Amino acid sequence: MSDAVLFDARDDGIAIITLNRPEQRNALGKDIRDGLFAAWDRFERDPALRVAILTGAGEKAFCAGGDLKEMVERGLQVPPRDMFPVPGDNIELSKPTIAAVNGVAFAGGWMIAQACDLCVASTEARFAITEVKVGRSSPWAAPLIHMIPQRIMMEIILTGKSITAQRAYEIGLVNRLAEPAALMDKALELAREILDGAPLSVKAGRETVMLATEMGRAAALQAARYASEFTYRSEDAQEGPRAFAEKRPPDWKSR
Repeated sequence: MSDAVLFDARDDGIAIITLNRPEQRNALGKDIRDGLFAAWDRFERDPALRVAILTGAGEKAFCAGGDLKEMVERGLQVPPRDMFPVPGDNIELSKPTIAAVNGVAFAGGWMIAQACDLCVASTEARFAITEVKVGRSSPWAAPLIHMIPQRIMMEIILTGKSITAQRAYEIGLVNRLAEPAALMDKALELAREILDGAPLSVKAGRETVMLATEMGRAAALQAARYASEFTYRSEDAQEGPRAFAEKRPPDWKSR
């Protein structure tokens, strides 16, 4: 992995992935894209890692979007599906991810923050889908309809104007806000809350949410029940109630 994307595999099961081109506002140039593909793959394959936090180096930008200069040089028309690393589209992850947005998250920056399961944002962060400003399009924004109301989504996409972190929190795009200096602490706090849960239960819960956004009610219920069977039959499903009854912390065995 190049220094364009840093990967910190912590002993507590949390991976911190950092876009590391602050002088370019962490734009999605080829080095960042390649590094992020590799980082997501490493996170998914490592059984010791249970939660990932994605952030950007520097104070100004989480990610300013695609590299427009590169697009001009390539004469880019329709981006190949494998061009940008997007969990839920061309990357399959089975573990929770958190975007820690420390500055602007514009266009492709919004895209990769949106693709994370949860989002913590600095109070100084700003979000925008700016494609209308440069004659591009934002088909990647389609899943946003499961996160925010239709008319708010319509205004954001049609105007290309940015919204504050506070507004993003109010409409449901952001889970938690933090002062800039406390952003990573807040993201780690959320990650640790996830780590407190039984690993198989967390995995099944995440899959349930994903299924519910993609299926109708009856189909989602049936699929979620199937996805949860392994959890119910695990040793942890007995350990959790036992630990509660014995008034002690559970000793999770599954990963």
